[in-house]
Amino acid sequence: MKSITKQKSLEEIQQQLVGLDRVYIIGCGTCTTMTRTGGRDEVLEMKERLQGMDKIVTGWLVTPTACDEMTGAALVHANGAIANASCVVSMSCAMGVQRMAGYLDKPVLPALDTLFIGLESSPGDFHEICAQCGHCLLGYTAGICPVTACHKHLLNGPCGGTDSGRCEVDKDKDCAWTLIYKRLKQQGRLDVMRRYQPVKNSQVVPRPRIMRVD
Repeated sequence: MKSITKQKSLEEIQQQLVGLDRVYIIGCGTCTTMTRTGGRDEVLEMKERLQGMDKIVTGWLVTPTACDEMTGAALVHANGAIANASCVVSMSCAMGVQRMAGYLDKPVLPALDTLFIGLESSPGDFHEICAQCGHCLLGYTAGICPVTACHKHLLNGPCGGTDSGRCEVDKDKDCAWTLIYKRLKQQGRLDVMRRYQPVKNSQVVPRPRIMRVD
């Protein structure tokens, strides 16, 4: 599973950089490299764009994984170039931005928007599989999440707009509940669909969320 991101507009990045003229760029060798939003090529492209804004790029790196403890070691290694910058532009997911911000005493600005946690279904194709809602229903839906697979997030069967197994919102997409029905039928568990699922409790996991593993 990967954090799926997209690059912010150049205008938004420029707005974040108002008053900050010396920039260090950090990409991620894991998720954003795979999604081509923050790997080596994208970092070098961002370097050229920032220089085109008359920014001074003091250096750049692509850390193996931006969101774990390896980030700290990478930042120490690049300490001199980072010290000469007035800010860091992060081409990682939001987790990487927050990790870097915890190590540095200067602004860490996101160049990307984090969209969802995705699974690669085929090379280069990612689809959302989990919204981290805090109450998993996969045991009742044959491993297909109705929260992410259904445009309307319906928990108790399809809407009235489904047609020939296709989604009303996206005609090129299979109806999530048709897929759930077919898989439950194959498993001999269609009776599970008769169980009513109450409306999601959005407060089932208080935010900010904390997990301790002993």
